Amino acid sequence: MEQKNKARYGMVVDLDRCTGCGNCMMACAVENNLAPAEKKANDRTGITWMRVYAMNNGKAFPAAETVFVPMACQQCDKETPCIAVCPQNAVDRDPGSGIVGQVPQRCLGCRYCMTACPYHARYFNWSDPSWPAGMEKALNPDVAPRMRGVAEKCNFCHGRWHAARARAAAQGRSEPDPADYIPACVESCPSRAILFGNLDDAGSEVAKACQEGNCFRFLARLDTESKVYYRSAKPWVREMAEGNRMPSGKDGNLS
Repeated sequence: MEQKNKARYGMVVDLDRCTGCGNCMMACAVENNLAPAEKKANDRTGITWMRVYAMNNGKAFPAAETVFVPMACQQCDKETPCIAVCPQNAVDRDPGSGIVGQVPQRCLGCRYCMTACPYHARYFNWSDPSWPAGMEKALNPDVAPRMRGVAEKCNFCHGRWHAARARAAAQGRSEPDPADYIPACVESCPSRAILFGNLDDAGSEVAKACQEGNCFRFLARLDTESKVYYRSAKPWVREMAEGNRMPSGKDGNLS
């Protein structure tokens, strides 16, 4: 019998607030020890756990509108595609948090998970990570760099999750204080476009936000019950996700 989650962490991303500054991408890379891209890196070989896409409504000025869509692992909660296809059990869902994580030590590099992910939110290490001389001294000691030949993705900053749990245990609490567990992308957003917290806590800001009428999920028809919600007051933005049109292409137009 599947263990009931003690918490179910998720996000709500306000696309009307997001300015596309890229702070979330940078903070994610620093927090999780993502190595600088190789000189010849491209969309296929580069690694970024959080990617911000620019998308427009396809109309000419003055009716033209653009939104920026931060896209990371959507933390699917039901029949998670990457878990279902992994032959090594290298992908798992933590029963205490609901977070879908990656275990690089188990990964054999088959990339089935990348093929199965409908959000294109998984990446593969084509080479061992390397940093310019001296930069390795600034790595986050709470997160191990991944080796060549394994897949990786966003895990809601698991280093911060473990630190929050340890702090709670030291204080005699069974659950972390919400203020102690905030992913780097959420913390770094200057426009406060990303909310994070326990979706099962009806009193939390994130739980209330995802119940609003302008909230939606990408590819909702797949019924994966993703734990990353988006919201926008613009009808065309919501229709974009409901129409199963994912961010793609260099020009940022709807695919």
